[in-house]
Amino acid sequence: MGWFTSQKGRRHIVVCGHITYESVSHFLKDFLHEDREDVDVEVVFLHRTPPGLELEGLIKRHFTTVTFFQGSIMNTVDLQRVKVHEADACLVLANKYCPDPDAEDAANIMRVISMKNYCEESRIIIQLMQYHNKAYLLNIPSWDWKQGDDVICLAELKLGFIAQSCLAPGFSTMMANLFAMRSGEPSDDMQAWQNDYIQGTGCEMYTETLSPTFTGMTFSQASELCFVKLKLLLLAVEVRPDDGGDTKISINPRGSKIPANTVGFFIAQSAEEVKRAWYYCKACHEDVKNENQIKKCKCKNFIGGMMVHSVLKSQQIGQHITTDGKPVQPNGVAATKSGLQPPPTAVAKTGSPVKKSVSMKEESAPEIVPENPRAPIRQDPMRNGHPVIVQPASDFDFEKTEMKYDSTGMFHWTPARSIDDCILDRNQAAMTVLNGHVVVCLFAHSDSPLIGLRNLVMPLRASNFHFHELKHVVIVGAVDYIKREWKTLQNLPKISVLNGSPLSRADLRAVNVNLCDMCVILSAKVPSNDDPTLADKEAILASLNIKAMTFGDIITNIESMGDSKDALNNMGDTTVKRPGPIYGTNVPMITELVNDSNVQFLDQDDDDDPDTELYLTQPFACGTAFAVSVLDSLMSTTYFNQNALTLIRSLITGGATPELEIILAEGAGLRGGYSTPDTLSHRDRCRVGQISLSDGPLATFGEGRKYQDLFVASLRNYGMLCIGLYRLRDAALTTVDATSKRYVITNPPFDFGLLPTDQVYVLLPFERKQSRFSFSETEV
Repeated sequence: MGWFTSQKGRRHIVVCGHITYESVSHFLKDFLHEDREDVDVEVVFLHRTPPGLELEGLIKRHFTTVTFFQGSIMNTVDLQRVKVHEADACLVLANKYCPDPDAEDAANIMRVISMKNYCEESRIIIQLMQYHNKAYLLNIPSWDWKQGDDVICLAELKLGFIAQSCLAPGFSTMMANLFAMRSGEPSDDMQAWQNDYIQGTGCEMYTETLSPTFTGMTFSQASELCFVKLKLLLLAVEVRPDDGGDTKISINPRGSKIPANTVGFFIAQSAEEVKRAWYYCKACHEDVKNENQIKKCKCKNFIGGMMVHSVLKSQQIGQHITTDGKPVQPNGVAATKSGLQPPPTAVAKTGSPVKKSVSMKEESAPEIVPENPRAPIRQDPMRNGHPVIVQPASDFDFEKTEMKYDSTGMFHWTPARSIDDCILDRNQAAMTVLNGHVVVCLFAHSDSPLIGLRNLVMPLRASNFHFHELKHVVIVGAVDYIKREWKTLQNLPKISVLNGSPLSRADLRAVNVNLCDMCVILSAKVPSNDDPTLADKEAILASLNIKAMTFGDIITNIESMGDSKDALNNMGDTTVKRPGPIYGTNVPMITELVNDSNVQFLDQDDDDDPDTELYLTQPFACGTAFAVSVLDSLMSTTYFNQNALTLIRSLITGGATPELEIILAEGAGLRGGYSTPDTLSHRDRCRVGQISLSDGPLATFGEGRKYQDLFVASLRNYGMLCIGLYRLRDAALTTVDATSKRYVITNPPFDFGLLPTDQVYVLLPFERKQSRFSFSETEV
């Protein structure tokens, strides 16, 4: 039996749920990684059955930090034995390969209820399989995310990652590598592209308080200083609202000044590097050339800076500090930029045409004109409740007062449509001119467990896109299954369903798979117990099937037949914006795998060893494969840094908030809401994008310039934060053929040379006026 005895001053965590050799070894590898600062935490596993030989050996190897107790989380005596009431946190692991995800979630939620019943103050982090089961956690009286309780919903995050890859191919790989602890050591026996990629995998997300020097700067000035001087990538800051509410995480915010003691979110190689942001002192370090020499200094300014911020109320002083505290920028530029930046946020709610963009296309100016008068018309009748005023305007303003966004203002919304209105047969699909859309190939039986397609579509419907930028989503699969999911999709615009098979080439041709921006291959089928490696058979077959298709014969006809509309008979390719790929191997694709080892079958031309870890394989490095196992490391990340999960969730889900969770927990789906200045202001948040260096405003940087030049110019001129590159694997290809294999480079070194074929991952600020500089158009 035995009782756990904790050493004085040493924290411990209790881990329960799905405890096997695989799950424990993955967890410990990440939890005890050397890149974390001193992990002086004991790990206590509690499980009903005694450990097998392999697991016992693993626990003995880590005997100084790991202990195993046999017992049940449902038993109060066992909870006392492992001292749950004293534990720093309790972690509940889920079995990702279980045949019945709902039953697995129910069992784990019962474990949470048992622990909360025993000790209300326990901090609990739980893995859930299904999004709709999140609602049951909200029913536990003492469940409180403000106190550190958190849920990692695998379906929500997995589909969210895939959704972001539809907007910026390869982004899922970049994000997955950011929160997994890896050392990222390049080696000589690897190809050049592998070394670039592996160096990026060593980057992780860390938080650190910004030093007093940053007080009063705008975010873009602080981010530039961090990148140029400290060699750190500042992604976001924690903002405390004026009314003293909960802190919010602002990703690449515009305009507002950074207050004292702000916490910043960084991408860096280790926790040690990030300390530079806290140590940096303008007086002592301004002339330091080597970032490694930025250590704690003993000067008075370091303490004095803390008090300076109370004087910052005066705009002049704030302006002066901002300009002076900006060693990397010529004074003139700093002054004009900081003068230009605040206005957009100050007047954002009225939709003012004041904007800091520099070299945008001319037509962006007239486009904003109708928005100015329209916004108040749409809002006024809703803001004042006098029937006398509303009545006369109701007919006239019907169009303008209709609900276009959900009640939180975070997502595009449409009145519920029945699935029959959205079903296409093969001929209708062929007649619809589909281009730049997302094709979802879905394998499912009519009784397969729901995977929550809403989590895939909602990020693609975030309100920080303009309506015309939303990509049409076409789901190819069994309608019987999609009908069961439809309740959660009926209020999202631009969705079509083709009742067919993702393995049928005729169905794939009908939905113009060769012209899509991304083809997503998913399976809702349950893996069989007898041979789990066969769980991905359909996904692999579908992916190989598309790669084997050719589209050349029809594309050549388009050039010669100019205005003849019917020449394309049933292909519906009449308004081709760009020639589609001729071979299926060039169709942008992302395949979701259950089993990591199956990644070897996706690429026939890779030379990956079957034992290669998933993150080192070519399909994963290129962003064409995604496996749910990469989300394992989120458990440790969330324990050490709760805000990291919040940041990842807001980047990935397109803006899901606790308020939205409560609305969705009702089970009635998204609710529409009338636009008010308050909800419209929620559109003003940044989004993930991909910009090409072959043309457009950043083309000059493709000519052998350094990454630092691109980073600084993008931030100053467009407010865009560069976070990585998507580079052709065979750099010798000089033509821009976006279909050849590319790989992801996370946060390249500042002196990294750029190529004209590179594409850049950026966090784009919301464009209130629609300009040419939307990544969906510059990507081509």
